[in-house]
Amino acid sequence: MQQVSAQNLTKIFGEGDTEVIALKDASLDVEAGEVVALMGPSGSGKTTLLRAVSLIDPPTSGKIEIAGETIFEEKKVLIDDRLLRRQRMGIIFQSYNLIPFLTVVQNVALVLTLNGVSNREALKRARALLERLDLAHRADIYPATLSGGEQQRVAVARAVVNDPVVILADEPTAALDSERGKAVMDLLRQLGHEKRAAVIVVTHDERMVKGFDRIYHLNDGILTVEHLNSKEKNGHSAME
Repeated sequence: MQQVSAQNLTKIFGEGDTEVIALKDASLDVEAGEVVALMGPSGSGKTTLLRAVSLIDPPTSGKIEIAGETIFEEKKVLIDDRLLRRQRMGIIFQSYNLIPFLTVVQNVALVLTLNGVSNREALKRARALLERLDLAHRADIYPATLSGGEQQRVAVARAVVNDPVVILADEPTAALDSERGKAVMDLLRQLGHEKRAAVIVVTHDERMVKGFDRIYHLNDGILTVEHLNSKEKNGHSAME
């Protein structure tokens, strides 16, 4: 089952002389349990694509389906986008966006409580995930006392604790050393396979995409795809 289907996405910023086409008819499909990478130079449209798929900043045109449900079509958002992100998506941003007056474990548990999970169960699940990310000893302190790498791992935990059907990660290992970066990527791959989630990861580090199902490349808003298993490259924006 396709958890993410984005067809012919175009994103235009500005108008007239200031118009910039950030995405040009970009299409991708990610099935349940698949993990794909999105690579390209700075300014190529990678973050724009993630923001479009999550409806944080919807595309100018195109169609988006999540788990078979159309959420954007004919230039219209067809769903409560905030509820979509809270209940069905896990998003890892380049900035950590942790709440400074909540402890680490409270930051991770928050999305669960917002979705109706009891506080006790939410904290239990949050602590278990923090242990998996080697952060159990930091659970009861505040984000300001963490290193940058630790804050990023907390942000990863917060994004995946609710078992989302789609995980979107924008450079999730940028602030981590190679060992912890690999651990985060391994976790994202495991969650994709175990939970049947579709995982899309923006990264500049080719060492981190080992075991991924595909690599998408963005250049000047044009999306192409490399099939890792066959090493066959498709020069069109839509998948075969």
